[in-house]
Amino acid sequence: MIFLLIEDDERVADLIKRGLQEQGFDITVAYDGLMGKKLALNNDYDLIITDIILPKINGLDLCKEIKAVKPATPIIMLTALGTTDDKVVGFDAGADDYLVKPFDFRELYVRIRALLKRNDSSIKTQSFILKYADLELNNQTKIVTRSGTEINLTPKELKLLEYMMQNNERVLSRFEIAEKVWDTHFDTGTNFIDVYINYLRKKIDKDFKTKLIHTKSGMGFIFKEEK
Repeated sequence: MIFLLIEDDERVADLIKRGLQEQGFDITVAYDGLMGKKLALNNDYDLIITDIILPKINGLDLCKEIKAVKPATPIIMLTALGTTDDKVVGFDAGADDYLVKPFDFRELYVRIRALLKRNDSSIKTQSFILKYADLELNNQTKIVTRSGTEINLTPKELKLLEYMMQNNERVLSRFEIAEKVWDTHFDTGTNFIDVYINYLRKKIDKDFKTKLIHTKSGMGFIFKEEK
């Protein structure tokens, strides 16, 4: 497997590169966002790892541009910024996972394996159309409609909705959502799951009489048709 690493700190880039090579991966390194963009768009990589603070093009804009052309390519974002708001911004840019510096290389490796496994599984089993009540999600075109009205979602909102639709009428805990949608363990000190649930509610339910996303106090959330 071939990965693209975009990191302007040569020492950090070298440490990550050597660690991944020891695990059997081929690594291409770019030291600025512009070169990273050129490599990402002109080549096929199994996974991309990028810092946020980069010369020429920052990691957030870079992630958006890559995902616009290659939405299936998994991206892990590395950053020293670890607040809930920072994570939300990173996920909204299209990142599939978010790792705060400094981190243990073993944690990065676990995240990589989880993303590759999920990506491979989704390619094999993903159906084009998900339907529940009057809501429809097209996995191929990434278009979501409710009662024929198109709803614009960010990449992470789309993944959250997809998971909830696939597990409709079942209570989903914050821990499960964090693990299955974000491939991370839920940090009780942050509320990013609730933030995204609220984002999704405003877009999916606000203008419709029948609500689909419901909170189960002390348990989590359920995707169910209720007035």
